[in-house]
Amino acid sequence: MSFRDEEEGRDIRKPFLHTGSWYRMGSRQSSSVMSSAQIIRDNSVSVFLCVLIVALGPIQFGFTCGYSSPTQSAIIRDLGLSLSEFSIFGSLSNVGAMVGAIASGQIAEYIGRKGSLMIASIPNIIGWLAISFAKDSSFLFMGRLLEGFGVGVISYTVPVYIAEISPQNMRGGLGSVNQLSVTLGILLAYVLGLFVDWRVLAVLGIFPCTILIPGLFFIPESPRWLAKMGMTEDFEASLQVLRGFDTDISVEVNEIKICGINKQENYNPVFRSQTKKILVSFDGRMVGIGLLVLQQLSGINALLFYASNIFEAAGISSSNIATVGLGVIQVIATGVTTWLVDKAGRRLLLIVSSSGMTLSLLLVSAAFYLKDVTSEDSRFYSILGILSLVGVVAMVIAFSLGVGAIPWVIMSEILPVNIKGLAGSIATLANWLVSWGITMTANLLLSWSKGGTFTIYTMTTAFTIVFVTLWVPETKGRTLEEIQRSFR
Repeated sequence: MSFRDEEEGRDIRKPFLHTGSWYRMGSRQSSSVMSSAQIIRDNSVSVFLCVLIVALGPIQFGFTCGYSSPTQSAIIRDLGLSLSEFSIFGSLSNVGAMVGAIASGQIAEYIGRKGSLMIASIPNIIGWLAISFAKDSSFLFMGRLLEGFGVGVISYTVPVYIAEISPQNMRGGLGSVNQLSVTLGILLAYVLGLFVDWRVLAVLGIFPCTILIPGLFFIPESPRWLAKMGMTEDFEASLQVLRGFDTDISVEVNEIKICGINKQENYNPVFRSQTKKILVSFDGRMVGIGLLVLQQLSGINALLFYASNIFEAAGISSSNIATVGLGVIQVIATGVTTWLVDKAGRRLLLIVSSSGMTLSLLLVSAAFYLKDVTSEDSRFYSILGILSLVGVVAMVIAFSLGVGAIPWVIMSEILPVNIKGLAGSIATLANWLVSWGITMTANLLLSWSKGGTFTIYTMTTAFTIVFVTLWVPETKGRTLEEIQRSFR
């Protein structure tokens, strides 16, 4: 029985965005279009082009995360908000992202990866417009919620799309572009926030998704999603353009088809059946969820959302400039990860990253404990402020070297096609739920005890070392189908 026959009688869902037939042209055809599109048809360039276009989504994600740091004092002053109201504003993006995360998997399964990115872009644009024209807290809050919903969908869909289109020897690096784009978005928000009003900054936030929407019409849909939907002709055409028109894709096509048939034999669209499969398969399915939860429990969002406050607490007067510097360091370190992940492997980078985070947070917590018992007029107090800053910077570098990018890469690699929508939604929801909890409790914990707060984060990162060592598999150099077969 053929792969296509397996799907007969089912209600085949069509992709929400169909980019036409430009990528169906064979390599032997001779036409003016062929010569003008030669750069696109090259193996690496075509994949890179797709990744660069969808990377606009994570840039939007990062811009949303970084927006609250440089705009806090101006928004509070102009709209007459209290500190608690601004804290609610900062956390509402997480609430919206949780709703988006719940919907993200099913949206991506029913209308395709590109269609879900289109849907995510629209509330992002509306949200930024609502913030830019806000006269009171109601429009401000509504805009933040809409942004969060779009970001929640983007945070699941982009890494999955990149994993499904990438060759096995490039998948880690290209997957890490997701987190690199997030850090670029955060840095853009920090830098632009130094020079423009918060309303203008909100208007600038529209541009990533405004460019993303037309860009989606020029890239192919995920071949693995098309294969799952039974669209054999579109699936092979999409894979051909991603690998190059002169490349023999027969082996990869057959492997995807065989894996698809095996998954469909056990496929049951009933939510309860899929949930049971997820719960009884800790070995692979829960690894992705665990890594995404531990990523947020490290306290990284407490540093990023409230970076200026933390620098001030560390005794640094020019906190905004220091925050921009932190953003630059994060981009550089994440860029290094993008280069290393397919060479060193996922496990090694995760262990090195979480070990560095543990040592850095230990230094920060010790510095803050000592500051509590040291006179502010003493020279030692100033030295402790510098030490705490060094620890924070080292923690961000260590986070960016592995824990920042790789959990999203592994999540997109190990989830099997028949439960990817539901399991991916659960993993993304868990990530945003913990992120929301960290964001909401950061100010409270820091006011209780700065040293105690970083001690809690230190224990979490120490456990991450154990978790990675015992349970996280190495996925470097393996196809998605090989990875998923290993968990049967």
